[in-house]
Amino acid sequence: MKTLFIQYPKCTTCKKALNYIKEKGVEFEDRHIVENAPTQEELKMWIEKSGLEFKKFFNTSGKLYKEMELKNKVKNMTLEEATALLATNGMLVKRPLLITDDAVVVGFKAEAYDEVL
Repeated sequence: MKTLFIQYPKCTTCKKALNYIKEKGVEFEDRHIVENAPTQEELKMWIEKSGLEFKKFFNTSGKLYKEMELKNKVKNMTLEEATALLATNGMLVKRPLLITDDAVVVGFKAEAYDEVL
């Protein structure tokens, strides 16, 4: 699998991450998180591969997350419910996402990217 980079182009953190992986010379597929939102199946697979709680995949600072008042609702969701909701709108998903054969990195920290690239 080629490295997959999922981003929202207007997001400043996504721009930093994109520049970082380009500087590293990494070949990757670039995917717009809104135009081509992750499916429920992809999200389940990535959550499992990441070893993180599904709550980490929510864009908690996003406008939509706040409008939907998800802060307290997410706590009581099952993985099925959470991934179904996340799949409805890419803006609910924390970004960027970096997916390789062996790892999934949510957000951007240079050290985490260095570990998987």
